[in-house]
Amino acid sequence: MKDRKHHSIQEEKTAAEDDLRLVFLSTYPPRACGIATFTQDLVRELEKVPGIAAPSVVAMEREPLQYGLRVRFTIREQERADYVRAAQCLNKSKADVVVIEHEYGIYGGADGEYILDFARALEKPLVTTLHTVLPEPSANQRRILTELGLLSSRIVTMAARSKELLETVYGIGGERIEVIPHGVPLLKPSAAKQALKERYGLAGRSVMSTFGLLSAGKGIEYGIEAAAQVAKRHPELCYLVLGKTHPNVVAQEGERYRERLEALVREYGIERNVRFVNRYLTKQEIVDYLALSDIYLTPYLGKDQAVSGTLAYAAGSGKAIVSTPYRYAEEMLAEGRGLLAAFRDAGSIAAAVERILDHPQEARRMEEKMRALGRGMFWDQVARHYEQMFRAVLPAAQVRAVG
Repeated sequence: MKDRKHHSIQEEKTAAEDDLRLVFLSTYPPRACGIATFTQDLVRELEKVPGIAAPSVVAMEREPLQYGLRVRFTIREQERADYVRAAQCLNKSKADVVVIEHEYGIYGGADGEYILDFARALEKPLVTTLHTVLPEPSANQRRILTELGLLSSRIVTMAARSKELLETVYGIGGERIEVIPHGVPLLKPSAAKQALKERYGLAGRSVMSTFGLLSAGKGIEYGIEAAAQVAKRHPELCYLVLGKTHPNVVAQEGERYRERLEALVREYGIERNVRFVNRYLTKQEIVDYLALSDIYLTPYLGKDQAVSGTLAYAAGSGKAIVSTPYRYAEEMLAEGRGLLAAFRDAGSIAAAVERILDHPQEARRMEEKMRALGRGMFWDQVARHYEQMFRAVLPAAQVRAVG
């Protein structure tokens, strides 16, 4: 565990005595990870809320990285003793609330069970935000989430369906579960849609896009096959595959998945209809690419995905969306806000894409409905919801401490 004491001293000098002090345990940039980006976005927005001191981060490390001053110290993922030491350091700090961003794969031990050592040793009020809620967990996965539920003052989930699972599968009381949507950026596109298409060499094209770190579970091969089918009737279609390969995938197998996708494009002879942007996009680039897109596609393979940050971004941008029916997509695209296609079925995806391209009025209705939902997902509103929850757990925690 690497301590960064100079930061904690600086933070305590600048924060007002009665400001709410928050510490997040999570992955954090520069680590390329969706949860790292989520945490960075949330703490930056919370910092803007009056009465909240600049939040600090305890960063989960798989390998040493250079962090900014917000990271107070780090935990080495597979060093079990680090988890208890980190909790003990926070117990001695002025932190009011500690937040765990939970995903099984970012903590050490079987199914990330070392996180329980941290939670058991922590004496501060604990809030746990769940990025995965499995409907059919293994016995160990159920044990971990159930115990985190018992040790946490609040459990945060980003979808109403996950709340039901937490109650029925994990036995966590509904009064302790808070549903707070995944936040989306407040950034505006740098230009109008048609101007952006011209800037990126896409003038006159119908644009479908998918963004995020590439891995086999994203099902991009089905998106490419669907693009090949749609291009027969809509030769103007361009499918943008935006983002670099997930670093964990690169470490295990290099770029084999991307190379397989590129070979598929050549096999179908649709080099003009598919474009890869192989890099980690800035938030402004993501917003611009979404703004110029006519359709956003998530062809994911796993039905149990509880949340998708990329789908949340597309929702916040008011896009017409086609997705396979994983749990988060079913909830987000309900009531005519988008179209669901079958898993591992390029023909089903192609039919949904063609329906949007062939019926622009229906597409506009989807966009309007999605924009209405997306208005409640901007980070400033999400941060206020978190603030209210953090303040609500303090009195109860103090009463328990006195009793």
